[in-house]
Amino acid sequence: MPQKVIDYIKDKKILILGYGREGKSTLAFLRRHLPKKELTVADCKEIKIDDAFVKVICGEQYLSHINNYDLVIKSPGIPFIDVPVNKDTEITCQLDLFLRFFDVTTIGVTGTKGKTTTSTLIFEMLKETYPKTELLGNIGIPVFEISKETEIAVVEMSSHQLEFTKASPHISVFVNIYEEHLDHYKNGFDGYVLAKLNIAKHQNENDYFIYNPEQKDDRVPPFTGITKGKIIEVPFTRAVSDSFITELQSLTPHLLGEHSKQNLGYAVTAARIFGVKDSAVKKAVKGFNGIPHRLEYVGEYKGIGFYNDSIATIPKAVINAIKSIKNVDTLIFGGLDRGIDYKEFISFLAKGQLKALIGLPETGHTIIDALAKGGYKGMLYKADDMEKAVKLSYKCTKQGSACLFSPAAASYNKYKDFEEKGNHFKQCVKNN
Repeated sequence: MPQKVIDYIKDKKILILGYGREGKSTLAFLRRHLPKKELTVADCKEIKIDDAFVKVICGEQYLSHINNYDLVIKSPGIPFIDVPVNKDTEITCQLDLFLRFFDVTTIGVTGTKGKTTTSTLIFEMLKETYPKTELLGNIGIPVFEISKETEIAVVEMSSHQLEFTKASPHISVFVNIYEEHLDHYKNGFDGYVLAKLNIAKHQNENDYFIYNPEQKDDRVPPFTGITKGKIIEVPFTRAVSDSFITELQSLTPHLLGEHSKQNLGYAVTAARIFGVKDSAVKKAVKGFNGIPHRLEYVGEYKGIGFYNDSIATIPKAVINAIKSIKNVDTLIFGGLDRGIDYKEFISFLAKGQLKALIGLPETGHTIIDALAKGGYKGMLYKADDMEKAVKLSYKCTKQGSACLFSPAAASYNKYKDFEEKGNHFKQCVKNN
């Protein structure tokens, strides 16, 4: 399977940029197939690699070396803002090389929110009929780690992974797009959109593009002008009223809310392209166990139901979570300020349907101040950390109701990622 990519890169001077999960995976892949090829790994952090054929570059100036190489295999988390690149240096990534050179049928899923759930549902549905299906990508498994037997790859694709791709999947699912990762792109939201659109830009007439035509944003160009693939529309209004989708949602407690019906609509549409029967779809959904940190029910403690939704890093996702759980009494929110517009979110909270709001640094404190200034009638609290936020939630949430942790912001000001933040929330809940 990987021979085409090996033939493409074997004679090039290669820099692996970033040595996190994907960077380590890239090095391991190259070592398996090119055991004595000289390579360079660059990272802003101090790293050590026990390999006589690997040169290591560390420190703040690590990006300044990229033009000394023919091929730079970039890790997704590294922003490329104001980084000059010579025309003789190719910037690529695992996903780009995978889409260009691996002989496997690929279903790509991208979007601001819902892509993990949608990817997982598609995988579970296809697996019922096609056992040699694998779930890869931003879900946590780098695409270079695909097994030899895989015939269909369902790949969750982040904007960071798509930014430098020069190929698109056979089936592309565009879940939605909202303001996110604005600090990663020089042109803010416009740059984010352009990266996402690579999932469709290189499709041909034999490919498929699935999306919701009812989500419209003047900053996003019409998809009819982006893809050459067959366009299949899954309108939100149709998904939420579809009797089969409603039946599917009733089969599991892990797909709450109308936004989950939209995700199911995408998954069913993709599965049907492959001829998966409805009976197999039902079996897959019935066995769906949910995804950690996505409307995850932590449990009932002291008569209060706690939910961990740490993946909700934008306001729209938090609003959906509140609407989905129904009996939310207290909301814990806040995190890194990345310049996202919170006006709609503040307006939603100001309606006062929640009894208590507990804000964490940085955005949580700013929003609490804005609500207090606007004369908010409910209880408003600022908490310096998660421990204090959870302690407050036990005091102000009435028994029989729910406390929801859904940050509407990134976690990087205090935590490594949303998973670490969500796990800390769950730990605090159980330790009180």
